[in-house]
Amino acid sequence: MTDPVKPEDELAGTEQPFIQHLIELRDRLLRSVYGIGLVLVVLLFYPGPSKLYDLLALPLVKTLPEGARMIAVGVVSPFLVPIKVTVLAAVAMSLPWILYQIWAFVAPGLYKHEKRLVLPLVAASTVLFYLGAAFCYFVVFGQAFPAIQRMAPISVTVSPDIEAYLDFVITMFIAFGVAFEVPIAVVILARMGVVTVAQLKSFRTYFVVGAAGVAGLVTPPDPVSMVALLLPMVLLYEVGIWSAQIFIKHTQAPDEEAAEKT
Repeated sequence: MTDPVKPEDELAGTEQPFIQHLIELRDRLLRSVYGIGLVLVVLLFYPGPSKLYDLLALPLVKTLPEGARMIAVGVVSPFLVPIKVTVLAAVAMSLPWILYQIWAFVAPGLYKHEKRLVLPLVAASTVLFYLGAAFCYFVVFGQAFPAIQRMAPISVTVSPDIEAYLDFVITMFIAFGVAFEVPIAVVILARMGVVTVAQLKSFRTYFVVGAAGVAGLVTPPDPVSMVALLLPMVLLYEVGIWSAQIFIKHTQAPDEEAAEKT
């Protein structure tokens, strides 16, 4: 009886010396830094650090009492805080370029079925993170800040510190950006075999309870903000279940496909 012919390894002959990998890694890192630096230079000139901070603070400033303004407690805060905002904006805008450099570095070492899994997940995770931050800025802040101002006692003059506001905004952007990655986490867990699609469907109730707890922890203390995060997380969980079925079907390794046919 003759042994079955093994399929040829897709990556055979593509191995490179370790030093060559280090050189390519260095080049990819430098290109990422250059990309961030280019965007940073553009933002420093237009619209400028002050205008960027004004744009970031707009949802809060619109809700302040007439004549009230934000304050800067630190001596150098009026200079450093807008610069921080500009640097963070440059990194955020350069994220697709950075992820492309990472993809270009790891792609040669991946099989075709792995590329069909990794590339869509990388692209989708980037878009979802942007959507989460945008949802936080345009929807949550617009609902949360007016509610917070209404809760302020009459005897309190509301004048938020610009650095404290920046820390709050960064925390919220990260929280909503990560929360919007629910479909990616669901797909990865299902594709790795940690859970099945049927189990994911049966976990719906537990996920809603857990998501409500997370929403209550990361959002301002008002029900509108909590619901504004809870509903997208629940919807994205359903999207993740639907996506997991597609990814499992179209990203199988050749040996897995052969096992299913037999």
